[in-house]
Formats: sequence, structure tokens, C-alpha cells
Amino acid sequence: MPQFQIFDLIKWLHFASMAVAGGAAVAALMISGLEEDQEGMKGVAPALWKMVVAWGFRTAVLTGGILLALKFSAGAHPFDRYYLHWKLPMVALLLVMSELSTKSLAMARRGAPLLALLLFLLSTFVVINGRAFGEKPIPPAELSAGPAS
Repeated sequence: MPQFQIFDLIKWLHFASMAVAGGAAVAALMISGLEEDQEGMKGVAPALWKMVVAWGFRTAVLTGGILLALKFSAGAHPFDRYYLHWKLPMVALLLVMSELSTKSLAMARRGAPLLALLLFLLSTFVVINGRAFGEKPIPPAELSAGPAS
């Protein structure tokens, strides 16, 4: 019988909510382009954004905060890797743009939703390429001590 760690389950939920929100954001933006031509499509994009995208991003931010707290409680130092310094401001701005996007789509404006999608793509790029941003060097005292017995 497999044993699941709470950290792994929350990490999966974080990934799943980001994937659903990102995919639905693309779909909502595509549908918003159809709303201008087809009268029956009016209001679908804002409703999709409000029900799926906004809640997906909210869930992702909540689970991401829980993951960060779990890392701190385990004694890890997640801020030693510098990608997190880039990701967190993007995520905060992403959440703000996501919250503004429902009203923006209802008025047939796509600026906030497009910026939210761009921030989603940038934040995932930063996470995937986290090693490129470097990390805090390990002090020489810890290197010479070797592993603890």
C-alpha cells in the first residue's frame, strides 16, 4: 500500500489547480473573442473566468502558501533559492489581475486577463528554470563539517 505524505498531496493539488486555471484562462480568452461575433456567447467568458480561473488561482495561492509554511516548519530554507524572490511578486500581481479580469471581460476588455495569463506563464517559467536564478552559497564551515553522523 503506498504511503502519501501531506506535502506531496498539497503539492499535487497546487499543480492541478494551476493547470486547470491556466487552461481555463486560455479558453476564456478564446471565448471572449467569439462573444463579439456570436450573440449566444455573451457572458460566457466572464462566467468561466469567475467560476474556474479565479478559483483555480485562489486555490493555487492558498496551497502554495501552505507548502511554503510546511517547508519552513520542516526546517528548510526555501528563500535560499533566488527564484522564489521573483515568483512571489509575480504571483501576487497575478492574483490581483485575476480578480480584476471578470469585470474586465464583462466589459469586453482583455487587458487584465491577458496580463494574468502572461504572469501565469512567467511564474511557471521561473519555477521550472529555478536553478538559473542561483541560490545562496553554502558557508565554508558547513562544507568542511561534512554530513552529520
